Amino acid sequence: MANTPQSKKRARQNETRFAINKARRSRIRTFLRKVEEAIASGDKEVAIAALRAAQPELMRGVTKGVLHKNTASRKLSRLSSRVKALG
Repeated sequence: MANTPQSKKRARQNETRFAINKARRSRIRTFLRKVEEAIASGDKEVAIAALRAAQPELMRGVTKGVLHKNTASRKLSRLSSRVKALG
């Protein structure tokens, strides 16, 4: 348990940051799931549109510190190659 005023404040800040980061991760996963569903359905146009929508969302996660840069790049690369293979 936090004892000093500083540690109490840090605990409050950590809770707030955790909630914000959790929401961001959830939002990113939703965008990725939409791409996955479009790929599964086999509709290339919808998959391309979903991938274009997911790309800035993933990179925003990188700038906000939710994801590592290489992780986001890897996910984008793998998804785009799968969308490309649909044709």
